Amino acid sequence: MDFAYSATARDLRDRLLTFVEERVRPAEPVALAQIERSGDPHHHPAVLEELKAEARRRGLWNLFLPHATQWTDGLSNVDYAPLAEISGTSFLGPEAINCSAPDTGNMEILTMFGTPAQQERWLHPLLEGEIRSCFAMTEPAVASSDATNISCAIERDGDDYVITGRKWWISGAASSRCTVAIVMGKTDPEAPVHRQQSMVLVPLDTPGVTVLRNLTVFGYTDREGHCEIDLDHVRVPVTNVLGEEGGGFAIAQARLGPGRIHHCMRSIGMAERALELLCRRVSGRVAFGRPLADQGVIQQWIAEARIAIDQARLYTLYTAWLMDTQGNKAARTEIAGIKVAVPQMALQVVDRAIQAYGAAGVGPDTPLASLYAHLRTLRLADGPDEVHRRTVARRELAPYRDRAAG
Repeated sequence: MDFAYSATARDLRDRLLTFVEERVRPAEPVALAQIERSGDPHHHPAVLEELKAEARRRGLWNLFLPHATQWTDGLSNVDYAPLAEISGTSFLGPEAINCSAPDTGNMEILTMFGTPAQQERWLHPLLEGEIRSCFAMTEPAVASSDATNISCAIERDGDDYVITGRKWWISGAASSRCTVAIVMGKTDPEAPVHRQQSMVLVPLDTPGVTVLRNLTVFGYTDREGHCEIDLDHVRVPVTNVLGEEGGGFAIAQARLGPGRIHHCMRSIGMAERALELLCRRVSGRVAFGRPLADQGVIQQWIAEARIAIDQARLYTLYTAWLMDTQGNKAARTEIAGIKVAVPQMALQVVDRAIQAYGAAGVGPDTPLASLYAHLRTLRLADGPDEVHRRTVARRELAPYRDRAAG
């Protein structure tokens, strides 16, 4: 593997760094003030639309797609990695460049599996940043870490599907700009276990779709929400099926691999932001007669953070390289590995930064508490750590089991 970034990645990285430093991070307090003045925690701040327009003007838009389309030229996963990392240093960064979850995963599968009509209706406005979307897989009544447990019913009725079920932790669904959900449910409970599920595009204004509540995370209300949604005999045309009937599980696997590595890339950026805040804090505070930065334990924290971040970045880049050169399926175990390692690393860096700030670290005056809450959820989102460890362990054990069987 060549660890050097391509000329394209270097150019985009330099331009994105400048954009984030000059425009995005200074806009953070403006966005928070606009949300507070609106009285709506899910308010879409006007400054974000200004950032999106500026990102497009600078050619920093839709950078996430790993293959060329009629709308984008496409970047490799290795090229996208440093860009996602930079965007992750600000809570405004991903959406400012139209590279935020869950839209990125939804746009990818619409590109791969969507019909021309589906792409025209939903993919194009998503790529233009005109609407948002959500991905409705997780359910409250089953262990959704095993996607074959999904029980939401999708029943054929003539030229329509009728959908009945309950979904929760549906990220983005509280946004007024979220217009469509990709719903995963069972179209044939009698089929082989991995062919029972399908994905269907459901406009959120369809009768029978009810957003019951927004779910807070450690008391935080996410701007775009994590919602519980009821689907009560929701009727949509059969033409809204994504890919083929019975192909939902395979599409989920195609979606979740890139989604997981994107989360890891952004998490590295969050860890870098936390390390920056840590260094600033200890360089400017004095305790017991000398700067905190002179304390041996503080220096140990900083050194360990730098080592851990760089290790995680290299592991993630290696995984991205495997995806680029051998395909997402071949990198399945590495994707599982980084999904465990990177959020845990970032959590530790943020925790040390919180400790250095003292009480200020858990308050609203720094992004650290919010970063911690967000990163802790990543140990559950897109599959819990235990499922990913199982994937890694199974590959490690496979040759020994083969020998024992022989």
